[in-house]
Amino acid sequence: MSHEELTVPVEGGELAVLRWRATTPDAPVVLALHGITANGLAWGAVAEALAGRATLLAPDLRGRARSAGVTGPWGIAAHAADAAAVVEALAGGGPVALTGHSMGAFVAALAAARRPKLFSSVLLVDGGVGFPPPPGLSGDELLTAVIGPAMTRLSMTFASREAYRAFWQAHPAVGGGWSDLVDAYVQRDLTGKEPTLRSSCVLPAIRADGAGLFEDEVLAAVHDLAPRTRLLLAERGLFDEPQALLDAPRVAAAGLDTDRVPFDVIPDTNHYTVLTAPAPALRIAEALLQG
Repeated sequence: MSHEELTVPVEGGELAVLRWRATTPDAPVVLALHGITANGLAWGAVAEALAGRATLLAPDLRGRARSAGVTGPWGIAAHAADAAAVVEALAGGGPVALTGHSMGAFVAALAAARRPKLFSSVLLVDGGVGFPPPPGLSGDELLTAVIGPAMTRLSMTFASREAYRAFWQAHPAVGGGWSDLVDAYVQRDLTGKEPTLRSSCVLPAIRADGAGLFEDEVLAAVHDLAPRTRLLLAERGLFDEPQALLDAPRVAAAGLDTDRVPFDVIPDTNHYTVLTAPAPALRIAEALLQG
């Protein structure tokens, strides 16, 4: 499905928002928030799975892709405020279904906790449940612990779009699930000119957002959400390793009340393919439509 490119005024500039329109005017609206070094096209497979049964709004969060020019403040709270601005500008003030993947799940939880009247339901995908940081680590050390080599990628340059494609196709969690939608998503990240293309992600934004994942209000948000919140987890981790980012023991260790926020594990997925592969994307789409 094709999408439109829109903008919404926010503090510091114009936020880019992708919109996949529903085929009927009374269809529900979904707001979808991407991960820490991603962009709105990460939701392309979910948009395909929705197949016009809902309008999907997916912003490039500030400091990424076509929102790279939006200045600070950075941090999870700034993204939550931007999410509210999108609902008010493009969805008549809601309520809309809200979802987020990875860091976007933390943003979704905070946005819903702060502005519950804007959101009819919340679906958190492989994120949103966190832990206090281990003592003694610096900000960059914490970020490396969370997202690993993604931090290295942000300082790399690439000779061509083909080189960037090859970089991602070699990723153990991404390459095996390659598709035209994944290709469009990763290519949206690039900025500059050959032979010095680079990621559009603004490094100070990434650093501030990574540190923000450990703030008390952000960690508490998922525990404060009303019913109609669900959690979908990948079976494997960021590099397709057996240990998932979140699993039943980690959810339990975080003290999440799973009677209020139930969770399911989507089999044969990792942290990336849980969002970008067709079968799990359909699972996400159906959960969003159920509300």
